[in-house]
Amino acid sequence: MPFATTADAVHAWVHGWALSRGASEPAARSWGFTVDVGLAHEIARHVLPAADEATVRKIAENTHAPGVWLKTFVPPRTLEAWLPPGWALAGGRNFLMSTALPAPGVAAPPLAEGYRLVRWERGGVTKVSLRAADGAFAGRAQIAVTGRTAVVDQVETDPAHQRRGLGRAMLRVLTEAAAGEGVTAAVLGATVEGRALYEREGWRVLAPLTAATRTA
Repeated sequence: MPFATTADAVHAWVHGWALSRGASEPAARSWGFTVDVGLAHEIARHVLPAADEATVRKIAENTHAPGVWLKTFVPPRTLEAWLPPGWALAGGRNFLMSTALPAPGVAAPPLAEGYRLVRWERGGVTKVSLRAADGAFAGRAQIAVTGRTAVVDQVETDPAHQRRGLGRAMLRVLTEAAAGEGVTAAVLGATVEGRALYEREGWRVLAPLTAATRTA
């Protein structure tokens, strides 16, 4: 396991995600972290590494503005049973996953014919964008480095360009870039669809990742 505990992986994920999205520095709480995101649909998020019913209810019952999210590492049914009125599950079924990064020098697989990858770095975040032969958007992804750990984020392949190895190629480019900066372990939040790709690349599920949001 690349992280000593799941709590260590959560800590890395919260801080890397905040850097990746340009959110506020995570504020430590007795139960986890609060991140100010600053978006209309997600004003802030509370991340609970070890959620329990009493803590979830206390936070939820004292939150009245829509657009505040809870992120927990329990199954959807469990979180749903803890939510008071005015809250609902959101974001679908997800998973916290991690992997140990190999030493630098592992080449990314070649892109399918006709595709072009553009890569750039800014403020600790490396991004890649894929374009098809006609210049159309084909995919994107990014990785945020925080010390010896990194967070893969915003991995997206356009439906018209899926099943051509593009997601795998982007993932390899990003993890190779992070390994070159001394990163030894990475973490991410995966959807059901993304989980299959990551598992083929050696990533392993650490915990369910379940979200809820305060509704209007």
